[in-house]
Amino acid sequence: MLTAARPGIAGFRSRLLSTASTNPDWPEFECRAPPAPGSPFHLAFPVHDLDAARAFYGGILGCEEGRTSDRWIDFSLHGHQIVAHWAGNDYRCQDYVNPVDGDEVPVPHYGLQLTVDQFNELVVKLRAEKIKFIVEPHMRFKGMPGEQWTMFFKDPSNNNLEFKAMTNPAMLFAKYNVSSG
Repeated sequence: MLTAARPGIAGFRSRLLSTASTNPDWPEFECRAPPAPGSPFHLAFPVHDLDAARAFYGGILGCEEGRTSDRWIDFSLHGHQIVAHWAGNDYRCQDYVNPVDGDEVPVPHYGLQLTVDQFNELVVKLRAEKIKFIVEPHMRFKGMPGEQWTMFFKDPSNNNLEFKAMTNPAMLFAKYNVSSG
């Protein structure tokens, strides 16, 4: 779902497949998603079950799968590389919280900035999949330069995810002091 909003993926696949066939030293491969423009980030995170991670990140979040091994899986999170690494069957992320604008925000967490339309589409998808929210989708910092829609939920390994959408994307890095109250 998150990669579907990126234009030109089908053309990208066919260009890479035809390019790959010109180098006989490379193994056969398929490139399912283009990288994000600029410098895509890379995030590696621990999971307790690679099949559960594949079902969640690939199935529910719609991340295209890239390289895999028996110990890790690459995914494209809107063109950014996230890698689920098996950390043992007992791994579960330990939660800490930090108060932010009236919410108990779980840390650590990671996620993505979306457009408001993408955010709303993801909310519908997560509700349909019966994903439990830690922090329900809502607007934070209303009327401030950092006004945004936000939501928090967990993956099967208890890792915390936040997806958000700035009401004015140009304000993503607006510098001002926010009251801790």
